[in-house]
Amino acid sequence: MLIAGSFFPQFFLLCGRVVLQDDVFAVSYQPLSQAFGFGHWQVITFLFYQNAFVIFISRTYHSNGHSQNMKRNIIKIIAYSLFVFALIILFKIFYPRRHSVPIFQKRNSTQYWNLLNGSKIGYTFISVSGPRKSFPIIYLHGGPGGHITDYDIKVFRSIADSGYDVYLYDQTGSGQSERLADIGDYTVERHIEDLKEIIEKINSKKVILVGQSWVGMLAALFAVDNTDKINKIIFTCPGPVYPVRQNLANIQPPDSIHLRRPFYTNEQGNDKADNIRTKAIKFFATKFSTKLASDKEADNFASYLNYEVDKSTICDTVNILKEDAGSGYYAGIMTFNSLLKIKDPQTKIKALTLPVLIMKGQCDNQQWGFTNEYMSLFKNSELKIITDAGHFISVEQPELYIKTILNFVNK
Repeated sequence: MLIAGSFFPQFFLLCGRVVLQDDVFAVSYQPLSQAFGFGHWQVITFLFYQNAFVIFISRTYHSNGHSQNMKRNIIKIIAYSLFVFALIILFKIFYPRRHSVPIFQKRNSTQYWNLLNGSKIGYTFISVSGPRKSFPIIYLHGGPGGHITDYDIKVFRSIADSGYDVYLYDQTGSGQSERLADIGDYTVERHIEDLKEIIEKINSKKVILVGQSWVGMLAALFAVDNTDKINKIIFTCPGPVYPVRQNLANIQPPDSIHLRRPFYTNEQGNDKADNIRTKAIKFFATKFSTKLASDKEADNFASYLNYEVDKSTICDTVNILKEDAGSGYYAGIMTFNSLLKIKDPQTKIKALTLPVLIMKGQCDNQQWGFTNEYMSLFKNSELKIITDAGHFISVEQPELYIKTILNFVNK
C-alpha cells in the first residue's frame, strides 16, 4: 500500500495537469513540477530517494511482523515528510523573488494629468509642427497592464508630422502613471472614467482613438456612452469582445486573407514564466484584493512575463522585442478580472455608426473569429490585413502601419 500510495504524487509531479489560460482561451499542458517552481531534475532526484525510502520502509515493516511500534514510526516519518514538504511550498509561495529585468526609467518628456478620481496619469504629447488637423489622436496601449514605449513615441511622431496632435498615455497603474493604493480600484470602469476626463483636459470637440489589443474593448465600451466625443476609431489587432463567446475561437478565416500562425504561442510564455508564487499572488489579488507582493516585485514579474508572451506577437522571430520595463502587474490582472464581469454591450455597439478601421496582422495571435466579431458589430467598419506582421503591427511593418492609419483618418 505504501508503494501504491507513492505513485500518485509522482504521477502529478511528472505528468502534470491541464490548465485554461485566461487570456488566450485555449487548453494547455503544464507539469505541476513547473507550477511549484521545481526543475525536472530536482523532481526526478526527489522521486528516486522517495521510492528508495518507501521500499526500505515497506520491507522493514513486513520483516518486523507488523509491530505496532513500527506502524507508529512509519506514520511519524510520513507526517514529518509532509510537514517538510509543506514548509518548502510555503517558502516558495511567500518568499519574495527577484526577476532579472531592465530597471524602469522615468522619461524626461513625460507630463502628468491629475484626475478627479485620484489617478495620476503620465503621458507624452507630440505636437504638430505645421498646419493642424481638426482632431487629435489618442493612442491607447495594450495589456491590460502594458505601457507606452519609446518605440511607440517614435512611430507616432511620423503621424504627428502629418498634422495630428498625438497623446500617448500610460493607463493608471502602469508605465509612467502612478500605482493605486487599493488594487481593487483597477477596473474597466476606472479606465473609462480616466479616458473621459483626459479628453476633457485635451479640450478638443472630438478625438480619434487608436487602440491596441485589449483596448479594442475599452474603446468600444467608451464609445457606446460617449459617441459625441469620438470622430473615428482604429482597432489594431483587437482582443475578444466580452463576455467572450468561446465558439468564435473555432471559426476558420477565409483562405483569401492568408493568415498565418505565429511561431510562438501565449501559452508557451505563460508556462515558462509562471510559478507557484505568481499563481498565489494572482489568487490573493483577484479573490481578496490583497497584494502578496510589492508593486515593484509584481511589476518586474509582469515585465518578464510580457517578454516571454510577446514572442507570440511577431511573424519573424528575428524581430522578437527586447525585454522592457514598465508593465503594471496589478493593473493588468485586476482590470482583466473586472472585464470578466461586465454586462454584454453588443446591442449598444451595434447601434454605433462611427467610422471604424480594424487592422489585423497576418500572424496576429488573436483568433480570427474574435476579429470578425468586431466587423459584425461595427456596421461602418473596414478591415485591413497587414502582411508579414504579427499582433504588434508597428514592430514589423511600421511604414505600412503609419500609412494605413493616415489613409483612414485623412478620409
